[in-house]
Amino acid sequence: MTHVANGQWTASAMMWEPVKALEQSFIRTKQKGYKGFHDMMDIRTNSSNNTVYADAEGNIAYFHGNFVPKRDVQFNYAEPVDGSNPKTDWQGLHTVDENILVLNPENGWIQNCNSTPYTSALGFSPKKEDYPYYMSRDQENFRGVHAIELLKDRKGYTIDSLIQLAHDPFLPAFQALIPGLVKAYNSHDDKNPKLKEPISILKNWDYTTGENQVAMTLAHYYGTAMGKRAKHPEGISDMERMTYFGTHTEESLKIFEEVIEDLTADFGTWKIPWGKVNRYQRTTGDIVQHFNDSKPSIPIGFASGRWGALAAYGARYTTEGAKKKSTEHVEIVL
Repeated sequence: MTHVANGQWTASAMMWEPVKALEQSFIRTKQKGYKGFHDMMDIRTNSSNNTVYADAEGNIAYFHGNFVPKRDVQFNYAEPVDGSNPKTDWQGLHTVDENILVLNPENGWIQNCNSTPYTSALGFSPKKEDYPYYMSRDQENFRGVHAIELLKDRKGYTIDSLIQLAHDPFLPAFQALIPGLVKAYNSHDDKNPKLKEPISILKNWDYTTGENQVAMTLAHYYGTAMGKRAKHPEGISDMERMTYFGTHTEESLKIFEEVIEDLTADFGTWKIPWGKVNRYQRTTGDIVQHFNDSKPSIPIGFASGRWGALAAYGARYTTEGAKKKSTEHVEIVL
């Protein structure tokens, strides 16, 4: 028993094959081709992540998960199910070939941005209707949209050009979000003069991130505030929320004004480049770092994957009272 839900004791089923999982992790490092890699995946004890594969023979593959129990689709496994009913039990495991798998798609590329596998290879992606609903509940995100836009209709990559693509600074979330804010401001005859300059900066922005981008600071704090404070329909993804906020702007000006006030209170000005607030700091060997505004840190021009960044820098406040942002991880997707 793990917890109580609606007055009922609830137990959670999980994979518990630590020895096999360790064996699979080791065997994976010894494979020299697709067949061996595929056979290794059929051990089916990798429960934590998706896997992208490529080899010297030119094969590419995408395995969406690995440990996937068979379930009766009449039940909604997003909610607790009746454990006294044997039909709700797992019915063994799906094989690797039964799981969502992409192998050598005709478009020549695969993208994996922790989004839906059903757009992993554009028109050559797996079809949602071919799989049980529980195979993937992942939703599309701006990162996946960004990757697809960069990869489609392009060929002749070199290592250098691929690295450059992976660091593309464009952030599609703000292309969806910011024009609505600008339009809302311009629709008022009694425009707030305090917002004139920051709105102008956002209006003329190309939606790219960088250390010296004031617009990036404004957009990040505005998007984050909208996600926390603005009303939106229930049950929609983060990408759908940001798109919704781009067209439903009833609260946008009020929240943007609050963002300007908060930035001014924290830093003495709202006109602050992204690299001044988005920082990397490691001053001790501690596993858990506590950011300190007064100690040395370095500027980071990357942005969150939430906004569609491929070279994504995940940052959060780690110390009460700290104004600048320190990172937990840096993730780059090629």
